[in-house]
Amino acid sequence: MSTSSTYQGDALDIMIYGESHSEAIGVYINGLPEDVVPDSAKTAAFMARRAPGKNAWSTPRKEPDEVIFERNGAMLHGYIINTNTKPKDYASIINCPRPSHADYAAKLLYGDEASKSGGGIFSGRMTAPLCIAGSIALQELAKRGVQIFAHLKKVGGISDDSYFGHGVNDEGFRAALMQVADKEFPVVDDEKGELMKAKIEEARMDGDSVGGVIECVIYGYPEGIGGPIFDGIEAKLAQILYAIPAVKGVEFGNGFEGSDLRGSENNDAFMFDENGNLTLKTNHSGGIQGGISLGDVAPIVFDVAMKPTPSISKSQETVDMAAHKNTTISIEGRHDPCVAPRAVPVVEAAAAIALYDLLLVSI
Repeated sequence: MSTSSTYQGDALDIMIYGESHSEAIGVYINGLPEDVVPDSAKTAAFMARRAPGKNAWSTPRKEPDEVIFERNGAMLHGYIINTNTKPKDYASIINCPRPSHADYAAKLLYGDEASKSGGGIFSGRMTAPLCIAGSIALQELAKRGVQIFAHLKKVGGISDDSYFGHGVNDEGFRAALMQVADKEFPVVDDEKGELMKAKIEEARMDGDSVGGVIECVIYGYPEGIGGPIFDGIEAKLAQILYAIPAVKGVEFGNGFEGSDLRGSENNDAFMFDENGNLTLKTNHSGGIQGGISLGDVAPIVFDVAMKPTPSISKSQETVDMAAHKNTTISIEGRHDPCVAPRAVPVVEAAAAIALYDLLLVSI
């Protein structure tokens, strides 16, 4: 059984292959228009935002993540040569499934072909090929005036400035989001970012980890894209967002918070602004109604919840499958004490793929 995974969109077919400690990881993309040519410099800059080994709040594993592109007719192949693999880090726990990892489940699916190290294709390392495909989608969307911005909304109980603290189309917040990609730590409010980093460091020193919430705001997406039931934008986005390892929740607009409100409080009233443009008084729906984009009336807004990194050095209970007994493990290797900061560009990439795919069948 192949340890690859395929996203079958309306226009795009994307196959990701490889494993955390394999020789190479990459992605095959079918369905791109013939005139689409990746901008390698822009892809490199985007990949650098996700790359590991640059600071105390990410894994010390250093990978250059240099992308090599090859075109074969309608097929575009982008791949990375892994240069810093250490499968021996996992030798001592080969028979002991790590808590909240895919180790046991992968063995149920793949049997003896399941990876013996680093989570295999289930590893967060595999978000790199997703970002290769996403970088191309982002470049093509940008040509059409679509901007996708994500930032850390919450880590360790510390909250960053959020879209919902501003007006529906507040230009000040939009300008602040534009600066996030150039920051080492992806937040709007740098003071809140320092507090978040302290929480991450506290967990790391304790041999533990923390999770986080990422907010994504999308401006300029054309109106009238999407459709009812299976064709809704929420459905298309959720499918690929849940492909990101560690994502355990996706909510659009005010999401679960809306369930505590009355309809009169949660409904988004239409209005004309001071310039005569149609807009919403609030954007609880996250810029999507009936599964369809609202265009300039309101941006698309959603959150994703990331679980705490399950790979921690603190002692945890598990079983020894070979000896058939209960035991404990302490996970060695190089791991992020919080995956959320490096997942910010991954969320942008995933959203770009889904929205570009929808756009290709709508133009």
